[in-house]
Amino acid sequence: MENCLKFYIDGAWVEPSDPKPFDVINPANEQVIGQIMMGNKDDVNKAVAAAKRAFPSFSQTSVQERLELLDAIIAAYGARMDEVASTISAEMGAPMWLSKAAQAAMGIAHLTTVRGILESYAFEKQQGNTMIRKEPVGVCGLITPWNWPINQIACKVAPAIAAGCTMVLKPSEIAPLNAALWAEILDDAGVPAGVFNLVNGDGMNVGEAMSQHPDIDMMSFTGSTRAGVAVAKASADTVKRVAQELGGKSANIILDDADFNKAVAQGVQSCFMNSGQSCNAPTRMLVPAARHDEVVEIAKAAAEQVKVGDPNGDDTTIGPVVSEMQFDKIQALIETAINEGTELVTGGLGKPDGLNAGYYVKPTIFANVTNDMTIAREEVFGPVLSILKYETEEEAIAIANDTVYGLSGYVQSGDIKHAADVASKMRTGNVHLNGAGADLGAPFGGYKQSGNGREWGEHGFEDFLETKAVLGYAAE
Repeated sequence: MENCLKFYIDGAWVEPSDPKPFDVINPANEQVIGQIMMGNKDDVNKAVAAAKRAFPSFSQTSVQERLELLDAIIAAYGARMDEVASTISAEMGAPMWLSKAAQAAMGIAHLTTVRGILESYAFEKQQGNTMIRKEPVGVCGLITPWNWPINQIACKVAPAIAAGCTMVLKPSEIAPLNAALWAEILDDAGVPAGVFNLVNGDGMNVGEAMSQHPDIDMMSFTGSTRAGVAVAKASADTVKRVAQELGGKSANIILDDADFNKAVAQGVQSCFMNSGQSCNAPTRMLVPAARHDEVVEIAKAAAEQVKVGDPNGDDTTIGPVVSEMQFDKIQALIETAINEGTELVTGGLGKPDGLNAGYYVKPTIFANVTNDMTIAREEVFGPVLSILKYETEEEAIAIANDTVYGLSGYVQSGDIKHAADVASKMRTGNVHLNGAGADLGAPFGGYKQSGNGREWGEHGFEDFLETKAVLGYAAE
């Protein structure tokens, strides 16, 4: 794509101020599949200036005008969804079935969800003689990750546009090609110049420049907790709003009254989906001590049904992890777990047989893990599951909450009220009961070091709104 070598600023594809090419690698075969240019502070300044110029007029557009714009984006996106799916698969390794069914599909799902919210949202509410108004927050800086790239772009850009904000997007430099497609789609849909701007680059040269910029009113960041801390610190001097969706180490509590064959197998599949590269993956499976060995056998059988392979393979369950750096990190954490005395149930170090090229990781399960072990505390971001024992439900809840993270949680039980009671004691932003899937209308985000603010649905939409009180509104 020619446009990957340029930035999208003020409604046009423009040359970078200081061209620095960066290779995009296909993690399935380690081959270069494209290039982007890495931006710098000057490029950010141009993009922010364009967004600032566009804000006064775009912020005053009517709800109807923004609904029509979202309709145009939805139509343009739908026409290129297959291209989006194949691009995501090639640059970050998701199997094509997952890329079509979830990775690319989440883009249009967020757009349509936000459209529905905008259509019925009350931007004004009278309270006595005061009118409470919701207004766009301003120019937004958006930083998105590589693991669910279009999902994260859409769940920021769609509500920002619906709210009447303008924005600058920095996608992950590891999987950036889908973002260029997104920019083309918005351009084709007729998004006004300056409303959406795209600058590629890394956190040090582009992300920091955005966070520090005095003309950016809000930073919305998704990524690691370490990088989120850097964004918050860089944003502090200008007292801008910072919304963060960060890391996780989610516990999956399997209660004694659960259907163990179903719950354990489902937990393994959920942990390994997307090669384990999901911030809300259920990576700690908490099981009754008396049934630990039973769980290990079920989990081992489920893991051995997972087919690692080429993302284009018809029977591939999971593809590679995204990069050599990610592969090396996962291998180091697996080695640490072995050295710390865990029981290696299946998988382990090295690549699966026959997969010499590409960043493929063996689906790995550790048993007899304790919550003080590295593998139970650090976010692996790979297909690695830890099985931990508990004696009582109170202990299970304590173990689940004994983490710096608080993004998601999972509870399995034969009694939904029992599951909900346990869920009420978990310190996480989401809790999934008995394998419940995602709800795009529900708030997504975490407690503690998993972030602040919420994405998705009405809560995510409101993150892009400021609150104004107009007093004396009804006075004579």
